[in-house]
Formats: sequence, structure tokens, C-alpha cells
Amino acid sequence: MEHLELFFKAIFIDNMVFATFLGMCSYLAVSKKVSTAVGLGAAVIFVMAITVPLNWLLDQYLLQEGALSWLGEEYADYDLSFLSFIMFIATIATMVQLVEIIVEKFSPSLYNSLGIFLPLIAVNCAILGGSLFMQSREIPTLGLAFNYGISSGIGWFLAILAIAAIREKIRYSNVPAPLRGLGITFIITGLMAIGFMSFGGMLTGGDEKEETTETASIEVVAPSQESSITEEVETVVDSTTINEPQIIE
Repeated sequence: MEHLELFFKAIFIDNMVFATFLGMCSYLAVSKKVSTAVGLGAAVIFVMAITVPLNWLLDQYLLQEGALSWLGEEYADYDLSFLSFIMFIATIATMVQLVEIIVEKFSPSLYNSLGIFLPLIAVNCAILGGSLFMQSREIPTLGLAFNYGISSGIGWFLAILAIAAIREKIRYSNVPAPLRGLGITFIITGLMAIGFMSFGGMLTGGDEKEETTETASIEVVAPSQESSITEEVETVVDSTTINEPQIIE
């Protein structure tokens, strides 16, 4: 259940584009064609699925305070958290180079269409944001870190795929001149963000249900207390004698 909740939250509610507006440069520049958006989105999923778990391992066994205790007691007080940015970016850059080599080998047309934005994945703030959010949220296990990496990548993939499909159709629409290009794209992105954020109510409904149940239980207990108080009052009244006034004829 925890894995499923994290999966849907990372895709819809905490979407990298619509919730935190990370990776907007590639999102706007490579979303003119669906084919290009699919290629870049798949590359982002691959990179995040590998880098987030790797950076989790680095954070747990190297960077956190006391993470080096496995080397011995004399290393238990070391804190290398100040190296987080450097280590995370190094891991991301290595994986991006691997993706670039694979894409160039098996799909030269996609490699040419992505152009400079494929190597720029290394400095894509959405990729680094996934690792930093993983660290700040203190994800406890490697499995959850892998889940978060894949789901965050899928969320970014859905965002760029949706806006690319809309932008292909909107070419044939009569858009007002001042809004053509990035203007209407930002408006559509804002409307899509509202739609994605609306999924938050679906995943938080259980908490509201529990609160309603607790309130109902309190209301059930209250009448029983009132009835006991009423019985005590009637008992006191019966035990006392009330002198009725005498009628003088």
C-alpha cells in the first residue's frame, strides 16, 4: 500500500512539472512534437530510475551523519552531507552519458531531433530534484527510492507528452496573436496543473473518513451520559418530599 500511494503521489500530486515547476526548459523546448517528447520522456524515466536509487545508497552509506559507521567506530562521527550536490550531480552526469551513447547507437534520428537537450539532461533540475526530494523526505528503503525514481520520471513523461499532443493540435486553432507560442503554452500548463492537483483529494479521503468516524463515536457516547445524569436527578427528586399547599375553603 505504501508503494502504491507513493507511486500515484509522485505522478499526479507531486508532479515535477505541475507541482514544483522543475525541468521547464526541456518541457517547453522539446514539446513541439509528440515523437520527440516521447524520446526525451523515456530518457528521463531511465535516468531517474537509476540515479535516485544510486543516490539513495550514497546518502545512506556515505553522506549522512554517521553513515560511515560501517567502516569502524572511529568514522561514526563523520558527516559528509555537504558533498550531496557534487555526488548527486556526478551520478546523474554519468548516467546521462550512458543514455546518450545508447540513443546515438540505436536511434540516430531521435538523437539528432533531441539535439543539445539530451546531454542537458545532466543539468535538468527535475533529475536533480528527484534525488534531493528523496533525501529530504527520508525515504526509508531502496525499494521505495526506486519506486519514487520511476514514478517521478513517469510524471514528467506524462506532462511533456500531454503538452506536446496539445501543441500539435493547437497549431490549427485560431489562437489570439498575443498568446501564440509560449503564452498559450503557459496557460495550458497552468490548467493542466490544476487538473493534476485535483487528484490530491482521492488519496487523502481515508483521513477524512477516520475523522468522521471519531466524531460519530463521540456523538454516540454523549446521549448515554445525558441519560445517566437524568436518572440521577429523578432519583434525588423522588427522595425529597414536596409539601403541597393546602386549599382553605
